[in-house]
Amino acid sequence: MHIPDGLLPAQVCLGGYGVTGLVTWYSLRQINRQPDPTEGIPKASLLAAAFFIASSIHIPIPPTSVHFVLNGLLGTLLGYYAFPAILIGLLFQAIAFGHGGLTTLGVNATIMGIPALIAYQIFQLRSHWGRSRDRRWSTGLFAFLAGSIGLGLAVLFFFGIVIGTIPAGLDVNTERAAVFGLMLAHIPLIVLEGIFTTMLALFLLRVKPELLTSTE
Repeated sequence: MHIPDGLLPAQVCLGGYGVTGLVTWYSLRQINRQPDPTEGIPKASLLAAAFFIASSIHIPIPPTSVHFVLNGLLGTLLGYYAFPAILIGLLFQAIAFGHGGLTTLGVNATIMGIPALIAYQIFQLRSHWGRSRDRRWSTGLFAFLAGSIGLGLAVLFFFGIVIGTIPAGLDVNTERAAVFGLMLAHIPLIVLEGIFTTMLALFLLRVKPELLTSTE
């Protein structure tokens, strides 16, 4: 789910870099407001590495295949650290694997990073839901919503941009049919990433709950 070089008009690529610059500035500003801004760096580094590797894990869903994204998971566990972590992961994916491109780095970061921040806000709703004895239930529910909605929004952003900027030299109807087919193929992955985020959040709640509360 990476947009490669050469597909988008120059103005869209520049707009992507503009949005990414603003969101990165805002995220770093929020991080610097924390009592210890460096506290989350080790966790962010670990999950940025997981994000980097995730794109190489493909799941065959005929007639195509999809790969893990984990942007909702990063938002759930990292909070405002998620956007810079995703930006760095995308840069190394473009350089090492050829996933995406350097001209579209800003657009790809926007597509995956903003939903990650939305996923973070969704996960924080668990603290306002139910009583303390329901903590496990609310954590599981909002972790699933954060993981699945984070990826789901990224999929919508991706396909919205791709469909809206199909080059004039291509068969628009054929390209749209292919894009919609690929979009449908991501539905099982959305559910799977929601389940994986839930399992990891519940595990951390049991063994090291401070890793969940440190993003609040």
